[in-house]
Amino acid sequence: MAKLDLLLGLQWGDEGKGKVVDVLTPNYDIVARFQGGPNAGHTIEFDGKKFVLHTIPSGVFNKGCTNIIGNGVIIDAKILKDEIDDLQNAGVDVKANLMISDKAHLIFPSHRALDAANENALGKLKIGSTLKGIGPTYTDKTARRGVRVGDILSPDFLSRYNKLKETHLAMIRSLNFDIDTLKLDNMSFEEYEKTWFDAVDFLKQFRFIESEYYINDALDKGKRVLAEGAQGSMLDVDFGSYPYVTSSSVVAAGACIGLGVAPVRVGKVYGIFKAYCTRVGMGPFHTELFDEVGETLRAKGHEFGATTGRPRRTGWLDLPALKYACIINGVTNLMMMKSDVMNDFEEIKVATAYEYDGKVIDYLPYEAAKINLKPVYTTLKGWNCNITDIIPNELEQYIGFIENYLGVPVSFVSYGPDRTENIVRDPELLK
Repeated sequence: MAKLDLLLGLQWGDEGKGKVVDVLTPNYDIVARFQGGPNAGHTIEFDGKKFVLHTIPSGVFNKGCTNIIGNGVIIDAKILKDEIDDLQNAGVDVKANLMISDKAHLIFPSHRALDAANENALGKLKIGSTLKGIGPTYTDKTARRGVRVGDILSPDFLSRYNKLKETHLAMIRSLNFDIDTLKLDNMSFEEYEKTWFDAVDFLKQFRFIESEYYINDALDKGKRVLAEGAQGSMLDVDFGSYPYVTSSSVVAAGACIGLGVAPVRVGKVYGIFKAYCTRVGMGPFHTELFDEVGETLRAKGHEFGATTGRPRRTGWLDLPALKYACIINGVTNLMMMKSDVMNDFEEIKVATAYEYDGKVIDYLPYEAAKINLKPVYTTLKGWNCNITDIIPNELEQYIGFIENYLGVPVSFVSYGPDRTENIVRDPELLK
């Protein structure tokens, strides 16, 4: 019986998951997204081209791979259609290998409007939402009033749409938010709604499946399946820096829920992390840098959100937080991204503990979600050179330090954005 492998982020998102999925895809028959929505931005570069995927799994560029949008994903029909159009215009045959779970929930235009109204009402306490309607959609899912992809084909779809929309509009009015001032992708609400319905009709040409049956049957037949997560573990709704989190289960257990696969069927868990840390939006960031080093990391790492364009906050690697993510995910293999961003540093700091309440601790206390803990740093020698296909001694020492702290091997090191700019330290990885 084949096992389902998982790939997910271990920090606050933006770790480079899309690139690694693209590299691994030739070894898999199926790649399936298991949570999140168009708040994600997975960037893939090859042959001088750059693509940013928001909903479609990152295995779409491999003709021999089936790509599934799982039941745990939420879908904005308009955003998904735009993404498909861009890929097809670039010569990617999306229709040939994309399937959509009929249990995936739909993001309405009014979900996005409600998202904006909620953020506006929070004022200085806002959580830094991407304003893609993620939170309100997952709220409706939990409240059992959501509308799913399979409902598109129902004769009462329009009435169900209007009923939920009116619920949203009542909420928006109660927040004293003027929807007429809202712009969704530079369109008025009415204009966006029209393009959204056009996109819903467009999606009817794709295959809607009961993905839990499809994936389990594929595993029974010995097919290799890779589950692709979005965001990062420190944004998980249960285990992240609540309330500055996303609205879904980002961690490995979320893949079982988001695809309908039992935990016993999970194989390898690939954990992706940057050689340093970044975060978008509000919330604690214990190793954040506000100095020239932070600016250098942002500039050299091109640290601006793939979805929002917002500048990312930057800081040194936080090992206690990374170990926490490894524990809750059961990580079997680590993959370190963007090591090239630190090529010019003579010294590199790594947080190995925190000062908290008069003590030095190496774990994340409950209060870590509310306050910035003072990091305790270890200083390592930088490699201070460009990385090619050979790892410099100082980088090898940096990797070894991380492995010793976490107790998990670093199997893959990325030193550039292109799919070819990698060092595979574990020869079994690409077999």
